[in-house]
Amino acid sequence: MTAPAAGRLAAAPLVLALAAGALAIAAAGAPVAPRAPDAADTEEWIQLFNGKDLTGWTPKFATYPLGENPFDTVRVENGLLEIRYDKWSTFKGEFGHVFYKDPFSYYRLVAEYRFVGEQVPGGPAWARRNNGLMLMSPAPQTMLKDQDFPISLEVQLLGGLGDGKPRSTANLCTPGTNVVMNGVLRTEHCITSTSKTYDGDQWVRVEALVHGDELVRHIVEGQTVLEYSRPQMGGGNVAPVDPAVKVDGTPLTRGYISIQAETAPIDFRKIELLDLEGCMDPKASNFKRYVVEPKAGACRY
Repeated sequence: MTAPAAGRLAAAPLVLALAAGALAIAAAGAPVAPRAPDAADTEEWIQLFNGKDLTGWTPKFATYPLGENPFDTVRVENGLLEIRYDKWSTFKGEFGHVFYKDPFSYYRLVAEYRFVGEQVPGGPAWARRNNGLMLMSPAPQTMLKDQDFPISLEVQLLGGLGDGKPRSTANLCTPGTNVVMNGVLRTEHCITSTSKTYDGDQWVRVEALVHGDELVRHIVEGQTVLEYSRPQMGGGNVAPVDPAVKVDGTPLTRGYISIQAETAPIDFRKIELLDLEGCMDPKASNFKRYVVEPKAGACRY
């Protein structure tokens, strides 16, 4: 027997609701297909250290000309970039740095390091288990022969001394520079981070996020431990220096990266960089979503 028309019309919404509910239940229980990999999301890290040799790196030690590596201090062994003082008899202020070949402005820099061994005889007490990632430096060719440190922002790497006293890492030191924190110009040489102390010879992962002179962030094992902005030339703690290079107040918007040789033996097993300057046009074949600053001529069509 056929239901009356009115009954059929009344039942239709109920049937549709039940069908929609069944579809919803089925959809909820169905596995969700993963999104296909997108080239725009693939991060293209640059391996600054290739794990084999010092290709791309140039040493500069105080009292030595650019390119000279006294006593084989900076070397690569067993896949590690090493700073060693086993061939030194004593240290007389020859602070060293090894510079990467290209300057950068917007980037993420990651390094994994560990302190090993004992400080070279003659090294200052403050330099025990002390190294640094120097950011935003002028070209190493601008350093004077006897210059002790590059004008830079130092992500200071410190190891605990095993004495139970706190000794944070990823602090900020400022040879020839100043920064702004919370709207205030900071001119002291070193500012302590909030990181914990890393004693012994354990590996530590440190990262610097740099957005030109807009933002610099220090990160240790995934935790932000220090942040500042508007880095600029100024102050002391670098000598001698060419006054034509160090013009106080000059914003640090782009510069070179270097690693210290500061009397403490240290290993690096990774030094890599993600360039955040590049193509920001979604229509381009090399568009990257993670890029935060456009680079002229970077896009390809």
